Amino acid sequence: MHRRTTLSAIAAAALLAVTGCSGADSSAHAKDGTTTVTLALDWTPNTNHTGIYVAQAKGWFRDAGIDLKILPYGSTAPETLIAGHKADFGISYQEGITMARAAGQDITSVYAVTQKTNVTIAVRANRGDVTSPKDLDGKTYAGFGAPYEKPLLRKVIQNAGGKGDFRQVTLNTSAYAALYAGKADFAMPMPTWEGLEAKLSGKPLKDFQLSEYGFPAIYSTLIASSDQFLKRNPAVARKFLAAVDKGYHYAAANPDQAADLLIDANKSVLTNTGLVKESERLLAKEYYKGADGTIGTQSAARWKAFADFEYGAGLLVDANGKKLTKAPDTSSFFTNAYLPDAK
Repeated sequence: MHRRTTLSAIAAAALLAVTGCSGADSSAHAKDGTTTVTLALDWTPNTNHTGIYVAQAKGWFRDAGIDLKILPYGSTAPETLIAGHKADFGISYQEGITMARAAGQDITSVYAVTQKTNVTIAVRANRGDVTSPKDLDGKTYAGFGAPYEKPLLRKVIQNAGGKGDFRQVTLNTSAYAALYAGKADFAMPMPTWEGLEAKLSGKPLKDFQLSEYGFPAIYSTLIASSDQFLKRNPAVARKFLAAVDKGYHYAAANPDQAADLLIDANKSVLTNTGLVKESERLLAKEYYKGADGTIGTQSAARWKAFADFEYGAGLLVDANGKKLTKAPDTSSFFTNAYLPDAK
């Protein structure tokens, strides 16, 4: 459901060379007076994107004078399209933006789709020998190949009282399928999709929340833009995010109806309608809203905590691929300034 790989400085530079990095603004005025805005998806349409499709179906972008063009996920990462000014907005995640921004790329998070960390450590539900992450020492992890996975898991296991030693294999199937096939002992699936899919398939999982073992909260799904676009088009950015925000507020209050709108717009992709509805209900119940009930907002403390972890793990590099010598200032990695309630 979600792209888990990330950008290195070298990969980012290579992709930018391929896609080009003109200084041109990718938004354009249509003949009917609306402004064309592009948004790059991070994967095939799924429930992380619900608010966008709701706003599209309800005509809220059109009402704001925006002709939204949704760019399907392809071989070029949304972070690269945004930083190369080939897309105005895109779906991203905290690690991807942290890596890209640390490497000097022009990308800024403008909206948090999910407030709760949408990834857990999971084992088969019938694993009585695993009651805590500390019991994962010496076992096999099935991962996605992202650089942050091993240091994250090591930290969580150590915080739980273990040593943090485990084997690692790369997934070529779903997380729950790998666990039930005996190919691995634990994985890090998304509870709002793979976790539900596992349950509906009769292969339930037992989860361990990262936050319960001292790991910083993560913004698992974000909407990002570039500083260039935001500075050149502040009014358009505010109108776009107002429509997006309205879409996610609707999804949080009306998960079944929102799921129907998402499915109607993507019938060829979202064929498991039961899974889509279960996912939307869980997102509405636990993930869209923060503890204070807010939707879309981001905190400086969360950005700093995660970047400090990545820096401490030696994962952040500059534009030349060299490891950073000090933790980055994350104040420019995100902004709440374009949200509807921003002053």
